Amino acid sequence: MYNKDSRKDWVSAAVTAGLGAGIVTTFAISQGQHPLMALGITGFAIAAALVIDHYS
Repeated sequence: MYNKDSRKDWVSAAVTAGLGAGIVTTFAISQGQHPLMALGITGFAIAAALVIDHYS
């Protein structure tokens, strides 16, 4: 946030987004959502986190 020249840590951004989305999609699967849809949502969350991390 303060040091714009610092190296981006894409791995931690992807892991954080995957864990956050994984928790929500695990609940969605337990409520009857299709597992492939849940994996798609998790993948989208990871991709969005990487794009936001790259441009922030």
